[in-house]
Amino acid sequence: MSLKDTIHDSLPLKLAITAVILILIVLSGSIVDADFGEVIENAGQAQIFLTQFLKPEWSYFGDLIEPMIATLAMSVAGTVLGVIFAIPAAFLGTEIVTRNKVVTMIFRAFFSLIRTIPNLLLAAIFVAIVGIGEFTGVLTIAVFTFGMVSQLVFAEIETIDLGPIEANESVGATRFQLAVTSVWPQVQTAVWQYVFYAFEVNVRASAVLGYVGAGGIGVTLNTALGFRQYGRVSLIILFILVVIFLVDWLSNYMREEVL
Repeated sequence: MSLKDTIHDSLPLKLAITAVILILIVLSGSIVDADFGEVIENAGQAQIFLTQFLKPEWSYFGDLIEPMIATLAMSVAGTVLGVIFAIPAAFLGTEIVTRNKVVTMIFRAFFSLIRTIPNLLLAAIFVAIVGIGEFTGVLTIAVFTFGMVSQLVFAEIETIDLGPIEANESVGATRFQLAVTSVWPQVQTAVWQYVFYAFEVNVRASAVLGYVGAGGIGVTLNTALGFRQYGRVSLIILFILVVIFLVDWLSNYMREEVL
């Protein structure tokens, strides 16, 4: 069969798929009352936004230092707090350490539950419980870090060499002694890599937690958007991008060169 015949045979199917996709787009737009004509009519507002957005308000930079420091502090504190609880929980989430299927299943189910809750929803819950502020952001990041790092660590434990564990078990080592002397030395490098990765992710996440009142530079960004101060919005976004770039570089350097 020639290439030409193959293309012609598949053309009706491709056209049918394209038509179905277009129909679904139209139906989805009608369900959510999307008005594409209104988008065209508001093109002038888009022009105003872009005109101001492309002119960052550099004089406002000094006011961003403190919120950015608060954002980084939230990320550090939340990451450390989450990791402190995630590591021992991860050890309890694997039968290699516990030798107990029930305990392992309970902890793994808890890990899965934590990971299913989005960051912004977590932040909204903590705002309702604790109130607005950086402490809410720390708690949100800590819970998110716990779910992520615990999953990664227990998965790493599942791949270790069982020889040292069997050797220590033969001389009567306890579960705790096995975890410290046989398991931890094999996973500690990976754990540190996961910690830096979690910090990198948390810096990105903390930049937007302010939208629900969790503190940091996200509050400043939300305020600038609310008052339509698009020059400040542009500067804030640029500042966030630069900080995230530096954090990514530092995280990659630590994972690849130091660890």
